[in-house]
Amino acid sequence: RGALRRELTACLRTGRALRVPRARTRGLGKTFVSPQILISQRPEAADRAVPGHWEGDLILGLDSSAIGTLVERTTRFTMLLHLPRMADHGQPRVHNGPALAGHGAQAVRDAIARVITTLPEQLRRSLTWDQGAEMAQHARLRIDTGLQVFFCDPHSPWQRGTNENTNGLLR
Repeated sequence: RGALRRELTACLRTGRALRVPRARTRGLGKTFVSPQILISQRPEAADRAVPGHWEGDLILGLDSSAIGTLVERTTRFTMLLHLPRMADHGQPRVHNGPALAGHGAQAVRDAIARVITTLPEQLRRSLTWDQGAEMAQHARLRIDTGLQVFFCDPHSPWQRGTNENTNGLLR
């Protein structure tokens, strides 16, 4: 029973069903995204005519490892962010302390700032991310780099289609 569905699912590129059960989407945390920085306010990036608009995300791997990806919308140029574990990884975590796996808000902000500041000013127009907790320090990132940060609507990963496709290929 259901063998045909499992057989067809195995033939997909990702090897898994495209839908996620609703039970996994419950238990959402506090939001830090205001309506002024949603993707609907992003200027001139929809037509891909002007370079410098980036899409970003994290790829989480085994044992809580992570790699950040930044994809430029016009040229599809991809930069990977190295997110190493912090020195105290594996030790008991301090309540409200930093994320020791290396993909917390501070580590992601530092990695993006380190990579994006190597680019010319014309190629640093905007960054679009999902509403994950790893971008909770987006205001500080904007101050440090001058990069406008926008967020997708909740549960709408297709609004960053270039990055989602690239992450699927990298996986």
